[in-house]
Amino acid sequence: QVHLVESGGGLVQAGDSLRLSCAASGLTLWSYAMGWFRQAPGKEREFLVHIGRSGGSTYYADSVKGRFTISRDNANNMVYLQMNSLKPEDTAVYYCAARYGPPVVTGGAYDYWGQGTQVTVSS
Repeated sequence: QVHLVESGGGLVQAGDSLRLSCAASGLTLWSYAMGWFRQAPGKEREFLVHIGRSGGSTYYADSVKGRFTISRDNANNMVYLQMNSLKPEDTAVYYCAARYGPPVVTGGAYDYWGQGTQVTVSS
């Protein structure tokens, strides 16, 4: 059974940094493209970034480009999201997702999702 478990969220102040982790089990991570998404209360789920299977390709949404960095450690079945210069508008539940295929921005194309981790940024 596949599990994705996010961790690392919390309450921070504007300008702070956080590093989210996504621990994968039940799958061979190097076979999957990975993505990070978020959903704020009352808003649609938002694509943030995806990374190819080998980690050689990444694609960022404009809203996080230059502030967030995705990385992966296939040997340890981990994916990370380093978030710098956080803003109050980054407040949301953050999800990692796995897709057996090329990375895409459409959340519906991902096969597995974690339960999410809350990030709250105060002004």
